Amino acid sequence: MSARRPYDLATLAPNGLRRGYTTGTCATAAVKAALGLLLHGSRERSVNVSLPDPDYFLNVPIHAVDWSAPGIAHAEVIKDGGDDPDNTHGATLFSDVSINDCHTLRFFAGQGVGTATKPGLRIAVGEPAINPVPRQMIRRAVDEVLEGGGDPGFDVSIGCVGGEVIARKTFNPRLGIVGGISILGTSGIVEPMSLSSWIASIEVYVRVALGDDPPSIAFTPGKIGRDHARDVLGLSDARIVQIANFMGPSLDFAQQALEETGAHLETLWVLGHPGKIAKVLDGFWDTHSSNSTMAMSAVARISAECGAPASRVAQIEQANTVENVVQILEGDPLQAILWREIEQRAAALMHTRVPRARRVEVRLFDMQGTALGAGA
Repeated sequence: MSARRPYDLATLAPNGLRRGYTTGTCATAAVKAALGLLLHGSRERSVNVSLPDPDYFLNVPIHAVDWSAPGIAHAEVIKDGGDDPDNTHGATLFSDVSINDCHTLRFFAGQGVGTATKPGLRIAVGEPAINPVPRQMIRRAVDEVLEGGGDPGFDVSIGCVGGEVIARKTFNPRLGIVGGISILGTSGIVEPMSLSSWIASIEVYVRVALGDDPPSIAFTPGKIGRDHARDVLGLSDARIVQIANFMGPSLDFAQQALEETGAHLETLWVLGHPGKIAKVLDGFWDTHSSNSTMAMSAVARISAECGAPASRVAQIEQANTVENVVQILEGDPLQAILWREIEQRAAALMHTRVPRARRVEVRLFDMQGTALGAGA
């Protein structure tokens, strides 16, 4: 922790909006505060949470710390999503922590946190819906509290007040996560991207990327594909635009900027996960879950058109997630054909919105950043 610097939430995101912290950060802070009571009898008003970025920690306020039962420490954190209107903003996340004498850290779903019941997620069936990065953050927090001392093992239960109701506003019921919300986050920090003002900032980023008439730029809905843009395509950060869920507006901004200068772009790359990009095949140009359906139906439809047998099409259509489709198709000769077809069709549709790009090239990647289609 000593080598880390404090992460300053008072510094606004590039779009002028306030950042917040994830449910994973909340859960980690609650665990750390509960451990302080359990092991040291302390009731901290705030704790430092080591973020996945090794350079930073975040100081998180603790709402409450007390005993929920003899030998079980309880701590609560209020989720602050910043200016991003996510469903869990203002929710109370809590942890109950006890010693288990098993010399291992065990995770449990408390009230309001879901449990996985279908394959294709980043957690196994039967496990609490606490994603891998939050689990890693919690493990680090335990190590920091122990400070090298003996580890008897702890049972950690993560919950969310009213999580069952909040989860109805998410894809969790469709994903087979029952009982509440998921504990999420890959950076520990919430970037305020799902706002109309973020759309306006994307226009600025697009114009900067196109500013000196480059041969190519890349749109990435998220972090997946960004490494490909840098390491394989050789694009600088200024040429890579993170467009979040706003595929349609981003394409329109590029067309408008090119029209204004009379320029043409040689190649527009669109790089990301098929769970986002394939949604355009169903006409969804805002790919946020509140404004679109999941992409399995489009993937299944195209698999049928590529000659997949009816049993395989049904399997794809009934998959839990598009990532689950990736797993289902592993080793199947259909896989490369299907993803390349989706890349080509999505690129053709996108090209209709930005005809001043001479080419639109789509590349799809799984959650680990492995290329699926033409880049495989």
